[in-house]
Amino acid sequence: MKILLVSDEETSFIWDYFDPSKFKDIDLIISCGDLKADYLSFLVTMIKAPLFYVPGNHDTNYMINPPEGCSCIDGKLVSYKGLRILGLGGTHKYSLGKYQYTEKQMRKRISKLKPKIWLNKGFDILVSHAPSYSIGDEKSFCHRGFKCFEELMDKYSPKYFFHGHVHLSYGLKPRINVYKSTKIINAFQYYIVEV
Repeated sequence: MKILLVSDEETSFIWDYFDPSKFKDIDLIISCGDLKADYLSFLVTMIKAPLFYVPGNHDTNYMINPPEGCSCIDGKLVSYKGLRILGLGGTHKYSLGKYQYTEKQMRKRISKLKPKIWLNKGFDILVSHAPSYSIGDEKSFCHRGFKCFEELMDKYSPKYFFHGHVHLSYGLKPRINVYKSTKIINAFQYYIVEV
């Protein structure tokens, strides 16, 4: 299965110069947040694949104008073609904005999902906006990752963890990291992964 990951910055390669032949074999689109609703609606219209998304810290407009034709998986565990996908949007709390959480609040969100995770015998992919603490995050408070994401990987060993929030243009952060048996991919702009 081929998955198109998108996050943080709309790219003209897709939006302005869309070439259907480059995306004809995409089976699923996953947005890791901070993208315009119109951009996500464009993607799901032009690429004949479903689009799952979690909100980023700048996506408060989704409450009024959600992306049309797309499915929000924030705070949910969904199954698609045999893949169990867990969605946890938002970032560390650094202001009074929506979709911002303290470490304690994010742990509480995860606790609410534990019965569903148990019933599904774990999950294959973690999708978030924020990264895990010390794995692809930044030292600045608003770009710091969550420690509880590392604990999720320790306990359930998902195959993949897709996130955004940390722009690759910020510095020399790698797009791909590996933590134990989990491949972590920063979805900044766009990236295609074969699962």
